[in-house]
Amino acid sequence: MNFDLSEDEEMLKALTERFVTDHYDHDSRRAFLSEPNGFSGTNWALLGELGLIAAPFPEDMGGLGLDATGIATVFEALGRGLVVEPLAEAVVLAGRLFAMTASDALRDEWLDALISGERRLALAHAEAGARDGSIWVETAAEARGDGFALNGAKPFSIAGGGADGYIVTARLSGAPGDADGIALFLVGADAPGLAARDWTAADGSRATALTLENVALGAEARLSGGLDAIARADELAGLARSAEALGIMQRLFDDTLDYLRTRDQFGAPLGSFQAIQHRMAEQYIAIEQSRALIDYALVSWGSADFARTVQGARAFIADASLKLGHEMIQFHGGMGVTDELAIGSGHKRLLVLSRWPESPLASLDRYAAALN
Repeated sequence: MNFDLSEDEEMLKALTERFVTDHYDHDSRRAFLSEPNGFSGTNWALLGELGLIAAPFPEDMGGLGLDATGIATVFEALGRGLVVEPLAEAVVLAGRLFAMTASDALRDEWLDALISGERRLALAHAEAGARDGSIWVETAAEARGDGFALNGAKPFSIAGGGADGYIVTARLSGAPGDADGIALFLVGADAPGLAARDWTAADGSRATALTLENVALGAEARLSGGLDAIARADELAGLARSAEALGIMQRLFDDTLDYLRTRDQFGAPLGSFQAIQHRMAEQYIAIEQSRALIDYALVSWGSADFARTVQGARAFIADASLKLGHEMIQFHGGMGVTDELAIGSGHKRLLVLSRWPESPLASLDRYAAALN
């Protein structure tokens, strides 16, 4: 299925591919991951200048208003380049969530800086008591005077390293597993009572564990909505993650195909053996199935079916991408699991994408429930 890109989308696609070509190779990627926040601050500023950070934000808020087709196109290109800058986490999810839920006063204070890349937010929602995407919020928001006091822990703020603020879920009422009674709050990284400890995820990116002890917030720090707002923001973010995974799948497949054509074993190229050809054909089919499911989601953009189709694409791609990564490592042997090749690095990124925010099985359960 072919989708015609708008002039702006074609430009952003070209900019993304040029960014990857000019700034990324395997050695530079490893260097970016070793920086304090797990990515290049210089690259982040450049992404702001190129308009890639502004792309998912609505036009009436100063963004480019890129639709689902444009988002999928950009993130597939980012995936092929194994780009480590956290655009899906910090922009498509946290940034858009803020834009959707913040008051006019907070938007005036934060939005321009978020769109330009001068500031960055991260979502702090998952807690230790949650199991595979289930609802579990123990962090409490207690009304105090004209504001709130937050107490609790958020150990899994993805891409939280060096963030300027966090969108924190906290419970106003109810039990930890209740869907109702949860509110969103904007907490600045320098808020008294907030302690942040960065840790390294499997793909080398930085996540953050937050501890909140009597973090005092004014009433204006409360954002509108709750879990429903996160779900809406995660529809497009889920598409971005799946498109990134598709790009990585294609990159690992292409790299492995080149390797099989040039690596001799038993007096012939590895790729000449029929058993290997069949296994590569199976993975090619998996890539095309993944692409078709993303296309199916794009067709439903703007309709009530979009969330369901994105969930279905994610359920399939999260599982298929890991299987592809395992196969590509198998073909490379021991070198495939090292950081010396893009194969190992890409597989680690696929591992994180497949488990964030839930496992493929949990996504499949949600998709099945939506069908029923």
